[in-house]
This record gives sequence, structure tokens and C-alpha cells, in this order.
Amino acid sequence: MGRKIFVGARIFDGEHFHDDKVLIVGDGRIERIAAANDRPDGEKVKLEGGVLSAGFIDAQVNGGGGRMLNDEPSATSMAIIAGGHRPYGTTSLLPTLITDTSEATNAAIEAAKEAVKENRGVAGLHLEGPHLAPARKGAHLAELMRPVEDGDVKAFIRAREAIGTLLVTIAAEQVTVAQVRELAEAGVIVSLGHSDCSSEAAEERFDAGARGVTHLFNAMSQMGHRAPGLVGAAIDHPATWCGIIGDGHHVDPKALRTALRAKRGEGKLFFVTDAMSLVGSQQDSFTLNGRTVRRERGGFCSKLVLSDGTLAGSDIDMISAIRYGVTYLDLTLAEALRMATLYPARFLRLADRGHLSPGARADLVHLTDALTVTSTWLAGEAA
Repeated sequence: MGRKIFVGARIFDGEHFHDDKVLIVGDGRIERIAAANDRPDGEKVKLEGGVLSAGFIDAQVNGGGGRMLNDEPSATSMAIIAGGHRPYGTTSLLPTLITDTSEATNAAIEAAKEAVKENRGVAGLHLEGPHLAPARKGAHLAELMRPVEDGDVKAFIRAREAIGTLLVTIAAEQVTVAQVRELAEAGVIVSLGHSDCSSEAAEERFDAGARGVTHLFNAMSQMGHRAPGLVGAAIDHPATWCGIIGDGHHVDPKALRTALRAKRGEGKLFFVTDAMSLVGSQQDSFTLNGRTVRRERGGFCSKLVLSDGTLAGSDIDMISAIRYGVTYLDLTLAEALRMATLYPARFLRLADRGHLSPGARADLVHLTDALTVTSTWLAGEAA
């Protein structure tokens, strides 16, 4: 691949900004951030101002580019979804299968094995269901929900070993503490979600190794002053990561600002899009488990709803989430970028992504000062 020297933009390394510096990339990896006059031999990539950052990482992507993973759980679908989000700065994502049949789940696992090997932006797999609570079903089909069985635990562990990164969203009511511990010890990332559990039940599973909470506030027991629920447990537990949807529809910004101030544990909230097929597409509707989901325009961005008004995923992309964070959540640009790069990388244990340290993958995004994406690179190559 050779060496590239990126010049002309502020550089955000995942922690800090660097002015009047250059980024040196060799053979698809970061070599170093250097002084402006330190330019070894290589191809110069001239950037017109703006910010050069590690590419964005999205742990929850149901669809994109006109394709839903549930419609066709294949490596081709995963590539289309990743391609649909790349113009918005996302260079690594977890295609997400929502509650479906065992056949669809098995197909998604097999597809992820192939897609990860292709190394074109698919970093693993997220299974959001079927082990969710019907009481907090959201847009999922309650009739397909069921408890975790020992066979499921073994299947998840085998899938994690084959894929590398496997995230499973499970309701606390549908999984035992012992099962959570077995999954976590085997490297499966367990996230609690779509759950009506008590704070005590959540804490037991966090302490057993559940690592996060899926789309904080949405489809879960809310925080009361005597019954803190899953929301309260997640905010209070210092080791627990929380994905948040910043689109102006899923959660009121006052609630998100409160969570950002209150969350114990530094850097534990990160952006997810929970995006559906319409991101990167000109369509205005699609079908989800046989039900029509339509786009309603208005607000910070459009929203996606079923016929009864239930929110069905989001219509937001990651650069828009960053703009939302800066505009409505009182975030500095540095913190908003961390919530789309460094923090999700840490949550997913993707040690070589989300930052521009020496040896990291040269997955990059260039942003204008107005926070629009101009270019992306995968392993140093324009994508």
C-alpha cells in the first residue's frame, strides 16, 4: 500500500486535537503524528482544513443503503449496509439482526464470519433478540421472544470464536446470572436491553459480566425515585457502557444531558444510530417483519414509525449524531467525536480502532468545519 502523508487538517487522535501536524500512514496502519516539516517519502494527501479523525464506529446498525439485515442476512447485505453508512463517516459497524427466527439468526452468524474476513467495514455482529422481554418489545415481534437456553449459550460462544466480535442484547428477565457469566467469560459482549427488570436484577447481571445497555432509556424500565429500573442501574454502575440514540426523537435531550452529567465512570456513553435501511437510500418506507415502516420528516432528522406510531429504529447517521451532540447535548467537539470513535471501540474491544495511535488501523474520516463528511479511508485507502 505504501506510505501516505495527510496534511492540511486539524488531527483528532481520539483523545486530543493536534494543530499544524501531519498524519503519516504506512501499509494501512498509523505510523505517527508528526511535525508539519516531518514529511518522509510518500504520497501527500492534501486536505482543505477541517478535522481528520479516526473513522466512526457504530455498534447497532439494522440496515442501510436500502437493505435491512433481517430481509437477507447475508454477507452481501452486510457489505451493502456498511457501504450505505460509509459516506457518513462510519468505517466500522456491527450489522444488527433484530428478533427473528433461529434460521435467520444462524444465517446472520454465518454471513458475519465471511463479512468480517472481507475487511470492508463489518467488524462483527450484533444480535438484538430474540431473548428480549415482550413487555418492552418496541418494534420487535413479541411472539418470537424466548428465554436463553443452554444451547443458545453454546451457540453464542461458538459464534464469538468464529466472528471475533459478537454483541448480544438480552433482557435481564430472559437470562440467568450464571449464563451471563459464562458468556462474558467466553468473550461474548452482553448488553441488557428491551427489559422491564428491576435495578437489582440489572446490577446482578452487570456484576456477572454484562458489559452494556442497548439504547439507554428506550424499551426498558425507567428510573423512579424508589424503583430505579434498568435506566437507573445503568447510569449508576461505573463499569457499564450505554449506547444512546441522539436523533431528537428517541430521547428528549434533557434526559440525555442528565445522563451524560450523572453517569458514573468516565467515557461510558457512546453514540449508536440504530439505523434502518433508509440511511443512504432515497426510499421513504420499507417492510419490517411484514409491517410497513414509513419515514416522517421533521425535527432534527426524520423519524421512522410503524402504523401505530411506534418508533422503528432511526433514520440518523453517525455524523448527524455528532452534530446533534454538539448542538443539543452541550458536548465539546472532542467529546462528541470520542462518543463515535474511541468509546465504542473500547466497548467492543476493538483495540486497533477508534484512535490514531501508532499501529492502529488507518480507518479515517475527514470532516469540514461545519461537520460534514468529505472523505473516508479504510486501512489507508480511499473508500
